[in-house]
Amino acid sequence: MATKIDKEACREAYNLVRDDGTDVNWVTFKYDGPTIVPGHSGVDYEEFTRQCTDDIRLFGFVRFTTGDAMSKRVKFALITWIGESVSGLQRAKTGTDKTLVKEVVQNFAKEFVISDHKELDEDYIKGELKKAGGANYDAQAE
Repeated sequence: MATKIDKEACREAYNLVRDDGTDVNWVTFKYDGPTIVPGHSGVDYEEFTRQCTDDIRLFGFVRFTTGDAMSKRVKFALITWIGESVSGLQRAKTGTDKTLVKEVVQNFAKEFVISDHKELDEDYIKGELKKAGGANYDAQAE
């Protein structure tokens, strides 16, 4: 059966993360049968990483504050999590299903496809976002 997405519900969750007036820093989009729907959301990145278990696949939209001594800015990451125990067919479908998620999640600095918990490390993700962000005025401090 072809995968669908609940666009309205997912867009609402996506906008909560993008809204500076909320405390929501991340949201997951999960599978409910053949439909991608909003999953959990929260404030702490560690809470997000706990959603990424070995037996599931999900998409995460996460807000990070990055920058240097001269400026702080908000960057967003789209994280595709594919657990180690996910079957080969489901792994393959995740790539095509991601196009549905990208119809809703359109603004992000960097995209990650992760299946190893070590790669979910917050410092690693922030470092990659910083590299994608361009100029590093913090180099004077090094």
